[in-house]
Amino acid sequence: KPQFRPTPPPPQKKIAEREPEVVIREAPKPATPPVLPPRPNAPKTPGMPPRIGVKAPSVPPRISFGRPQPQQAKPAEEIASNSSEPQKPKVIQIKPPIIVRDFAKAMDVKSFRLISELMDMGIFASMNQAIEEDIAIKIASRHGFELDIKHRGENQARQQQAELEKLERKRAEEEDAKNLEPRPPIVCILGHVDHGKTTLLDTILHTNVVAGEAGGITQHTAAYQVELNGKKITFIDTPGHAAFSKMRERGANVTDIAILVVAADDGFMPQTDEALAFAQKAGVPVVVAINKMDAKGANIDRVKQQMQKRGITPEDWGGETLCCGISALKGEHIEDLLELVLLQAEMMEIKANPKRDAEGVIIESQIEQGRGSTATVIVKAGTLKQGDVVVSKGNWCKVRAMMDSRGGKIQKATPGTPALLIGWSGAPEAGDEFKKVQNDRVARQMVEDYETERKKQLAAQNVSKPASLEDLMAAIENKDQKVFKCIVKSDVSGTVEALVACLEGIKSDKVSLEVIGSSVGQITKNDVEFAATASASIVAFNVKQENGVASLAKHEGVEIITHNIIYELINRVRDAMKNLLEPELRENKLGAAEVRQVFNVSKGGKVAGCMVTEGIVKRDKYVRVMRSGKEVAKGKVADLKRFKEDVSEVRAGYECGISLSGFGDYQTGDIFECFEILEIRPDL
Repeated sequence: KPQFRPTPPPPQKKIAEREPEVVIREAPKPATPPVLPPRPNAPKTPGMPPRIGVKAPSVPPRISFGRPQPQQAKPAEEIASNSSEPQKPKVIQIKPPIIVRDFAKAMDVKSFRLISELMDMGIFASMNQAIEEDIAIKIASRHGFELDIKHRGENQARQQQAELEKLERKRAEEEDAKNLEPRPPIVCILGHVDHGKTTLLDTILHTNVVAGEAGGITQHTAAYQVELNGKKITFIDTPGHAAFSKMRERGANVTDIAILVVAADDGFMPQTDEALAFAQKAGVPVVVAINKMDAKGANIDRVKQQMQKRGITPEDWGGETLCCGISALKGEHIEDLLELVLLQAEMMEIKANPKRDAEGVIIESQIEQGRGSTATVIVKAGTLKQGDVVVSKGNWCKVRAMMDSRGGKIQKATPGTPALLIGWSGAPEAGDEFKKVQNDRVARQMVEDYETERKKQLAAQNVSKPASLEDLMAAIENKDQKVFKCIVKSDVSGTVEALVACLEGIKSDKVSLEVIGSSVGQITKNDVEFAATASASIVAFNVKQENGVASLAKHEGVEIITHNIIYELINRVRDAMKNLLEPELRENKLGAAEVRQVFNVSKGGKVAGCMVTEGIVKRDKYVRVMRSGKEVAKGKVADLKRFKEDVSEVRAGYECGISLSGFGDYQTGDIFECFEILEIRPDL
């Protein structure tokens, strides 16, 4: 028989290794954690698996069976070192006003608990009420928080500061000489009214600018560009009338070279000197064009003598001022003048960087039918493209379309180029600068910041000060003074500025003028309602009216003063101011009649039979009754007859019958002095 030997049991070591696993797996809910076999030099900490070379923490972690084991605990030395460091309070960012409900939510505290804490501090507030910043800081500190209050505009200010620094660095790179390229000079034509400035520009451009201006006077600032021998020149035409001194000054400030037009027959006139002063103040070199060389009485030497007296000695007289005699009407020597302008520009080395962000100046702005707000600009640096976004103070524009000086569409405008931009949010002020920004969001933010700052400045100006005795006396004195209030409307921004300056320049001790509003565009019903509310008149230059404006103005009693020539408009405003004054009453003697006989009439009255001795006696005029050289009565001529026929007047040498209203005690020999009372309009 085969012998069967029993199978020997497995080694004790293997059994011991498997035993804990069996215990752990079979025990679904062990009452105590399993105890692993001790290892040499293991710490005797109950319930904690021993780890070699590391001290066990004092509290054993919980072991969950059948789940992933937790991460190993940190060494005790590390825990001790972390506990010794002071813990920083958690920072809560919040914007004012600090509402109780929002504040409690930010600190993860119940609202009623926060209200209770406020009551302990003597502050009674509901969940929807705001609390002071210092109180909020104290409460946050109690709960272990640090409060970071973000005031409105702080982040924006920091961002703007960072952007400004970035722009400065960018500008320094852009102005590097290697990026600069020659650009067309911007030329302004200045001079006295009717000395031929617009005729000169008309000849240069081969257009008829004068025909489009009312009264033959330039009343707008326009920009044009011409080309000579492959080189471009940008021209600005500025008005010469005295009313437009602001526009001439602005024209001189935005240009590189000024052409000073002087008539050879008139020489230097007041506005010529004014224009020269503007150019010198702006540091703009002057090229003198002596016009009307073909006129009778032209004397070029006299003009050059006047130039020498004013410190602009002609070049051919040993000075530095370029000078040229021309005839704008006949087109003589115009190219010579343009070559002098290009020579002056070459000496000045006029350059700009076409690769940088575009910036420039607003020449004129207006509101056009079907286009909205438009503005004529000149790009001073950079290249402006269709679709770019630009900002000018309180207005911004996403360029929907660009047009050149002749009305043709263009895709881009390089430095020195004039362009009409379509797409403005409103009509910008003439003379303001513009610059390109990243997008319309940035543009809106910049406009909003500008308006906020402007309102702050207005509020600061209107802060009431304690009234002094002098202010009180002045207020009492001005209480009876008449005030002519007006709203100014015009077709373009520059003319609004010029018109407001002219109106404010009307000086009078009897009537003061106050411009309560001004804007570009046609007269609207809102303008009429505003004027009616403020008891003001509307002064409009070269604009039309919306439908229904005339009838509304008549109903509201609003006077609309309008004209398309500026000095005529100013004269009408003066007349309207005079109408506010009480007229002066003055007697005007018409004639005299002597009573020769007194007749009784059937109705019980009396009629004086008179002889008109001088002048004329009229019905319904005043009569003074003189008896023995003394005035005994006054009345009006009620009836005036000749041979039983009613007449309106009787002249000297004729007899008539006169009866007076309010007086009937006539006596033979009385003298009737006939007179009228005239209302004389006082002067301002």
